[in-house]
Amino acid sequence: MPRNHLSNSEARRVAIKAQGLHQPPSTSKRSVTAHKIGTVVRRLGIVQIDSVNVLARAHHLTLHARVGAYDPEVLHRAAYDGPQRQLFEYWGHEASLLPVETYALWRWRMDDARAGSGIYGGLVRFRKENAKFIDAVLAEIDKRGPLSAGELTDGGSSRGSWWGWSEGKRAIEWLFWAGLVSTDTRRNTFERVYDLTERVLPDAAAQSPTPNREDAQRELLRLALVASGVATEKDLRDYLRLPHSDSRARIAELVEAGDALPVSVEGWPAAYMTPNTRVPRRVVSRALLCPFDPLIWTRDRTERLFGMRFRLEIYVPAAKRIHGYYVLPFLMDEALVARVDLKADRQEGVLRVKAAHLEDDAPSETAIELAKALRRLANWLGLSDIVVERRGGLANELRKACRALQ
Repeated sequence: MPRNHLSNSEARRVAIKAQGLHQPPSTSKRSVTAHKIGTVVRRLGIVQIDSVNVLARAHHLTLHARVGAYDPEVLHRAAYDGPQRQLFEYWGHEASLLPVETYALWRWRMDDARAGSGIYGGLVRFRKENAKFIDAVLAEIDKRGPLSAGELTDGGSSRGSWWGWSEGKRAIEWLFWAGLVSTDTRRNTFERVYDLTERVLPDAAAQSPTPNREDAQRELLRLALVASGVATEKDLRDYLRLPHSDSRARIAELVEAGDALPVSVEGWPAAYMTPNTRVPRRVVSRALLCPFDPLIWTRDRTERLFGMRFRLEIYVPAAKRIHGYYVLPFLMDEALVARVDLKADRQEGVLRVKAAHLEDDAPSETAIELAKALRRLANWLGLSDIVVERRGGLANELRKACRALQ
């Protein structure tokens, strides 16, 4: 029988299992195929892409937390392997990898972008002032095939004030928001190469019928609820970056249809679960979570679930940072027990732990389990050693635990 009340501990376990983090991942790269990567992204609905590469890019870290060691080329095949691709890029939570079968569910956002809604104001103005130029860029891609912004004949080398993007880059970004072009591949580590969307997507996705806005949003919210396990309206709205009025109306419709059940969670605002949600008795988690991991990217939800006030400090001046530049919380069973500021020092071949902080009530084995997780991460990144620097109350104990694994 469906539950109508959860303790905070139960909510944590539901959320962790829904995110596929309820058991330790594999340690063998050979067991992770493109199909498995696609399955994980379908489970999550969205994997955020981010360009910061001080450790590894966010999408790779998100997947590593769930599947363990894998060859990044496997993700490349899943996302960019022509008609066999399982994923596509678009604006989901932020810039995201999304399952190709959900493509039609995002067309309402593309229609909004064409109308100047839900898109960066600078791109809206650029479209109004440069419509002919944007149309010419689209025609060139149509004629020449996949191109990066820098390969456009008249991409424009001058820099504008808006993010320092060239004219060609802004034109392509508007076309991308509008759904007229999509990412055909990425090269030179992260450079996007664009083509017409109908040439990028598999035929089944490109030719799929377009649901109306309300139906599409309901399905996206249902998928987000499955991926979240248990969530408030604000949690679900943030997962998909929906307008408030839309998410509130669609959730009410899901409740009326019986696809979302209201549930009270200790210390939470009104929350929802799917009718078939079950509460696991325990979870056995061991995961380092990047700042853009969907389990923790909604910061007030992270605080509600785990009691951790987690903030991204990349843009905070170094002297004012509390925990560090690129900090990953460590999930052990159903708690966030520590956080570490990590850097892949590829020149020296070491994983640097710039700072290590222990959370309140963390168990005595935290340093040992965290050291094992760091060793797995270092092995995956091809780094031979782990160097734990002095900052943070966990640093000395973690250093000893890392040395004991050598």
